[in-house]
Amino acid sequence: MTNAVNELGIFDTIYHCRAMRRLRPDPVSEDLLVRLIDAANQAPSGSNTQPARWLVVRDPEQRRRIADLNRDAVSAYLELRANRPLLPHQDADRQQAIGKAVAWQAEHLQDVPALIFACLDLGAGRGEDFLAGLNAGGSIWPAVQNLLLAARAMGLGAAPTTLVFRDRPAAKRVLGLPDSIEPVCMIPVGYPMGRFGPVTRQPAEQTLRWDRWS
Repeated sequence: MTNAVNELGIFDTIYHCRAMRRLRPDPVSEDLLVRLIDAANQAPSGSNTQPARWLVVRDPEQRRRIADLNRDAVSAYLELRANRPLLPHQDADRQQAIGKAVAWQAEHLQDVPALIFACLDLGAGRGEDFLAGLNAGGSIWPAVQNLLLAARAMGLGAAPTTLVFRDRPAAKRVLGLPDSIEPVCMIPVGYPMGRFGPVTRQPAEQTLRWDRWS
């Protein structure tokens, strides 16, 4: 592990945690992957239930099967995205660049060294509908953000996606997940091809209200 973890302050990490989708095929050491998961597990969870579970896929054949599932979902997503109007704060060129990065990742996902699946352990009483577990999402998304920040601090690129679960039963079969474990997002992790830079977000003044909405 490099000294980057110690050199990068928390606010620098947050403000420069750009989604990195173009990743090199170079392997990421098991030690770094374990440290990512350990950092993720430090996040809070409801009543300290700690339901987050992690599946790290490195096997080439498994990555290929996941890439096949993801490719079809990304194609459908990009078609819809192309016809979606821009929001006032969105830049057309930037949105086009994001779309190209998403498409690139879909074509090269099988080469990404580690695909991390963030999952929820819903227990025996999960019910038949995955919606029964949605309230538990607040107990895993903070952990996902911890993982993203830790990856940035260690010089690793990452970006969460849920498109691979367009056919959820098929994805669960490929991953070998039992009924009580529901995948929430996939986080491809690797060393970025490009350079880290600042994120582009709306300023606080445009998203903040005090005491009452109006």
